Amino acid sequence: MPKINGNEIRPGNVLEHNGGLWAAVKVDHVKPGKGGAFAQVEMRNLRNGSKLNERFRSADKVEKVRLEQKDQQFLYEDSGMLVLMDTDTYDQVQLPSELLGERRPFLQDGMMVVVEYHEDEALNASLPQKVICKIAETEPVVKGQTAANSFKPAVLDNGVKVSVPPFVGQDEDIVVNTETMEYVERA
Repeated sequence: MPKINGNEIRPGNVLEHNGGLWAAVKVDHVKPGKGGAFAQVEMRNLRNGSKLNERFRSADKVEKVRLEQKDQQFLYEDSGMLVLMDTDTYDQVQLPSELLGERRPFLQDGMMVVVEYHEDEALNASLPQKVICKIAETEPVVKGQTAANSFKPAVLDNGVKVSVPPFVGQDEDIVVNTETMEYVERA
């Protein structure tokens, strides 16, 4: 695995540190008045989700890990495990649904999911950035209400609550950003 200097760490990098795999979440480069510069790195453990703040000087060497990304198709969920299929080899794998966290309700049948592997261990799964959902319930459309920044609450067919513009009504399809969990546009 390639080693990088402490000042080359960027957000999103995956590092092997203290015997674990860590994703750099936030990196601040600090140059104090006295002493050498360093990078203050906030990291999240990819296996158990714990967080760690660590200082790396430019002379420190850290192992950067490259994760293999595979597109896999979601088939079904069985007792808390997501069953995914590799579309090239047709191999099926089971992953814990906790990998998706709060984005789990946006997972739909047949959806393509990007799974990141380190050797043969699945560490992370991500959904497409935009997903189409149907509004299950919201307040009725009020004619003439066109205020620019007024939003109303709505519940989607998957149970997630989002804010939508006043012109969007019940049983309409909308596009939702899975990263921010916000309304984007009508579908």
